[in-house]
This record gives sequence, C-alpha cells and structure tokens, in this order.
Amino acid sequence: MKALVIGAGGVGRAIASIASRRSFITSMVIADRTLARAEEAVYRVKDPRFLAAQVNAAELEDLRELIRKADPDVVINAVDPRFVMPIFLACEIENTNYIDMAMSLSRPHPHYPYTETGVKLGDEQFARDWNWEERKIFALIGMGVEPGMSDVFAKYANDHLFSRIDSITVLDGSNLRVEGHNFAPSFSIWTTIEECLNPPLVWEDGRGWFTTAPFSELEVSTSLRELDRLNASTLSTKRLSLFHRRLMRRR
Repeated sequence: MKALVIGAGGVGRAIASIASRRSFITSMVIADRTLARAEEAVYRVKDPRFLAAQVNAAELEDLRELIRKADPDVVINAVDPRFVMPIFLACEIENTNYIDMAMSLSRPHPHYPYTETGVKLGDEQFARDWNWEERKIFALIGMGVEPGMSDVFAKYANDHLFSRIDSITVLDGSNLRVEGHNFAPSFSIWTTIEECLNPPLVWEDGRGWFTTAPFSELEVSTSLRELDRLNASTLSTKRLSLFHRRLMRRR
C-alpha cells in the first residue's frame, strides 16, 4: 500500500512511526508546509520506504499536484481541521481514498445559535457522499479517538453488549500535566477553543438536532479509574455527528 500523509506534526510523526513497523506499507510520503519538518519525520524512522515532500494544505491545486506525483492508494489527513475540505476535495477530484481524524468545520446558526443548528460538523463532507460513491472511492472521516474510537466502541456496544441503549454520553477529560505550564492542551489550541465556544450539538428522538449554550448542563461525574469527582459540561465536538448516523438512540 502506498500512502500519503499530509502533516508532519505530532500526529503525522506518530503515523510514520507506526507505519514503519507495518510490512504492508510499500511507500509513504510525509508532506508538510515546512519541508524540514517532513524531512525530520522521515529521518526519525530511518526507513527507505519513506520520503518527504512539501505542500500547502490550504491550496487545492498544490494538493492535487502532490497527489498526482505520489500516486497513493490513500491520503491521510493529519493537519488542523481548518484544512479538511481542501484535502478532501483534492482527493475527490483525483479519485483517491481518504482518511481524516476530524471533520469539516461547523458554523453556528446565524440568528439562533443556542437553540438551532447551523452547518454541523461533517455536513460538507457527507453532502458529497454521492460523488464519492459514483467515483468508487472511499473516505473514512472522523477516525481519531473521539470521534473515531469512541464511535467504534459505541457501535460495538449497540450490536453486541446491549439489547437497548437509551442514551450515549462521552466524557472527555484528562489529568495530563506538563511541567512548567499551567495549561497544555494535547492537540491544536485552536480546536480546543472552537470546541469550548461553539454551541454544543444534541440529538433527541422526536426532536431531532438542536443546540444549547456552551458549558451548559453542568454535572459532576466520577471517573472509573481514580474515582475522582470531575465537573463536566456540554461542549461542541465531532463525535455526535457520527453517533447519530451510525446509531439511532433516544439521546
């Protein structure tokens, strides 16, 4: 399998490291806007199957040119969600399979952001499903941890563990500490800000999609591992957009 990874940050480097231990990978190009970062990622794996390239993930034609040159079986998007659509569209035009860990961005309702949905996360990608099916290419979107792994867990629970599920709640938290920093998010700070400020998305049987105010529905949760009391509230995330499409629950 030939793969093209867009992004040589922490995620892209992790993908390269894991892929270097997989024999089915025949070649992998690691591309980044900064060529030196891509070269560093390739140097770390010390594997002749890996090559570095430069690309601007915001420029559709730049992406298309790289895809044609690398001729991959799949493109893996490992950059900030702001660049999802240029990469997604470049793969669609070039008839190339695609994987990302986030989805196309949302836009709040222009008049009633805290009660009604605007453009939901992933809407722009799902709207183009017909074109991908017609071209006989595949896209796995939102396949990170959450969304992604959490959706797989929920689907497995629905199919194999329970006869009925009334609601699904994902608690996303961490006790991560970075010495010398009071605040150190484990992924893009801009994505963190977006999730905190965007109206949370809710789906209920009989009502459909709606939104609430950020940090609403405060509750106190107990973690299973350390039995710590945690304050939890609703945030805007990508996992629910996929839950509803894969699992028809009450909430």
